[in-house]
Amino acid sequence: MTDKTKRTPSTPHRASQGNRDFRKRTRRDTPPADALASQVRSAPITGSASAPAAILLREGREKSLLRRHPWVFSGAVERIDGAPVSGQTLPVLDSGGKFIAWAAYNASSQITARIWSWNQDEAIDADFFRRRISAAVAGRAGLERASSGMRLVHAESDGLPGLIVDQYGDVLVMQIGSVGAEHWRETFADILQSLCSPACIYERSDSDSRTLEGLELRCGVLRGTLPETVEVIEHGLHFGVDVAEGQKTGFYLDQRDNRALTETMSSGRDVLNCFCYTGGFSLYALRGGAKSVLSMDASSDALRIARDNLTRNGLNESRAEWQEADVFQALRKLRDQGRSFDMIILDPPKFAPTAAFAEKAARGYKDINLLGFKLLRPGGLLFTYSCSGGINEELFQKIIAGAALDAGVDAQIIHHLHASPDHPVLLSFPEGAYLKGLALRVAG
Repeated sequence: MTDKTKRTPSTPHRASQGNRDFRKRTRRDTPPADALASQVRSAPITGSASAPAAILLREGREKSLLRRHPWVFSGAVERIDGAPVSGQTLPVLDSGGKFIAWAAYNASSQITARIWSWNQDEAIDADFFRRRISAAVAGRAGLERASSGMRLVHAESDGLPGLIVDQYGDVLVMQIGSVGAEHWRETFADILQSLCSPACIYERSDSDSRTLEGLELRCGVLRGTLPETVEVIEHGLHFGVDVAEGQKTGFYLDQRDNRALTETMSSGRDVLNCFCYTGGFSLYALRGGAKSVLSMDASSDALRIARDNLTRNGLNESRAEWQEADVFQALRKLRDQGRSFDMIILDPPKFAPTAAFAEKAARGYKDINLLGFKLLRPGGLLFTYSCSGGINEELFQKIIAGAALDAGVDAQIIHHLHASPDHPVLLSFPEGAYLKGLALRVAG
């Protein structure tokens, strides 16, 4: 899901991507999406070689799908009947030819198909997507609106694999991360314009998942006109949002509740905020009465916006210090200088986009948390996060426990931290719980 578009441990953290050349993707020469859906719907469901396009599973490999997991991996596929094109909606059949689901096919990815619907009688067409998007938007209506920013569509968790939609006031940012969603891109934009009437729909289809899906990167205005300035108001704090060149879709909406928690625990403390991006945690800590806040990020653009946010909110600038630096190197320097803090926030980049990177990522997380523990004063608080889909919550806690052991400290978990409720997690898709965190107190 996922997830933050940051650096690996060995590369600089960037919040601005203005120097990238977003290449326009040439549209595939495929029939209209509605026609494809109609064609597949009318085809008989059978496993024979002469049948219309379909995905046939290996014997016994349907178990995860029967538990409603929305992905079909290539290793589970016995064969592809017909000559489908990537993005086409196909029936997924078990080894006996029995219907399981409708899914978007991708010939180029290890995830061969992503499920649209489990209902054989449901047509995958524009009306289907209007119902799904309408349900997702309506589901957010009941949430506490502490912010003018909200995730309206959360991919698989809303039954829309590959589609992310974030709202910043009257601007929507749409991100397409799968070839199936790419196929319905214009339909999605039309539906969102009709349902939400935004001033602008801006596309940020530049996530790592597009490369894994065999898609090129693309950004730009889809509907309307992008305002010169975009702002989100969160719990009374004002933040500028760079939807065109900032991280993710411009702001980390998933950390909203965790930022608010930080504010309640920062009074009178010296705070260190690492990978601060545009200053979210920093501003909450300052408003919460922190004695001082040192904020670090490798991006000068991010720090510029963070300083602007500080001024925008009229907070005490004398208590804020900003440092442009590689965080790993900067933490070692602070350790060597004998510096210490009462509260440290570690919200690093995505070290493990998939489970294949978990071992390397574990070393990065342990290293940075070990340094964090060593810089904490007795009784200090460590807020530590992982946005890596390849690191589950149990593994993350084990990594942090190992870092505490190596640092020679005893630490207590006082909060388990997750994404805000506009980022729901489908029970059958635990991979959707990409953001996990711990609030820890070091023994005095």
